[in-house]
Amino acid sequence: MRRRRSWSRPRRITVAVVLAIVLLVVAPLGTYAISLRVQYAGDPSADARTRDQDALWLGHAWVDGRKTAADVSALAERLKGTGIHDLYVHTGPLEHDGSLPLAKVSPKARWFVDAVHAAMPGIRVQAWLGDVVQPGKEHGMNLDDAAVRQRVVASARAVLQQGFQGIHYDFEPVRSGSKGYLAVLDETRALGTTLSVAAAQIDPLWYLHAIPVEKWWSQDYFRQVAERVDQIAVMTYDTAMPLESLYGGYVAKQTELALEVTPPATDLLIGLPAYWENNAAHWGHAETVSAAVRGARLGLGDSSRKNFGLALYVDFAATDDQWAAYRDGWCLQP
Repeated sequence: MRRRRSWSRPRRITVAVVLAIVLLVVAPLGTYAISLRVQYAGDPSADARTRDQDALWLGHAWVDGRKTAADVSALAERLKGTGIHDLYVHTGPLEHDGSLPLAKVSPKARWFVDAVHAAMPGIRVQAWLGDVVQPGKEHGMNLDDAAVRQRVVASARAVLQQGFQGIHYDFEPVRSGSKGYLAVLDETRALGTTLSVAAAQIDPLWYLHAIPVEKWWSQDYFRQVAERVDQIAVMTYDTAMPLESLYGGYVAKQTELALEVTPPATDLLIGLPAYWENNAAHWGHAETVSAAVRGARLGLGDSSRKNFGLALYVDFAATDDQWAAYRDGWCLQP
């Protein structure tokens, strides 16, 4: 009898633990996966096409001397027939104290801006500045420090003197609710230039932003950021989604959530993963440009919002197939 009890009690405990895991973890995740698959179902609206407000992130080679006039001509040819209106060219990174040694990091910036304006009239060129930030990165920038923010704004002012038509900030990982981040946006607005940001994803389950991993923002915090900028581009990649259908549904949901709270005067862009990685956070076979484009179109639905676009990340990694997926899915007329 003792032996029977010694075996039966652990078994009952094990069953209880398994049931608890199913009820608390597996079942909600399964329900969430089904909801994303439903988001990806159906046909996008025929009107959910480019509004000529798209963007492209460009690497540092354009401003440090590695690119030539022939490269600018090739870029101009690449952009023909697309809806790309903004170029975010990497001009940093900022030092952790907010400073930026311009002569060292971007000696060819003015040449590039002038070359783009000559070859691609109507394209706006913004300086892409950023850094890793605390508390997510222990040795990153502290945006709660007023002196650091002053140097960030001074750096932004300096790059504008190189001819850029706007500032594009990419600070990561910004914790939902960060007051320092909002403050640096307010302080940069005083420069009177176009201000855009690369934004974290919106919490799709209403409680994930409370977890201290700086992956998601609450929808309300996203709204607060969007109210302070001219453009906000959601970085809808590195989602850990294992299937194209789930990733596309996730992008559709992100698009809907962002549309609900982005002010009418603020341009909303949805990021496209035009690069290849394959790891637990980013499954290359799932996070495709075609799935992101279709998801964004489904999320946009019948909205007539004109200041909506897609943003490709990043020029030096994008393949011909990824460019084709963007063009065919978003730029061609139905």
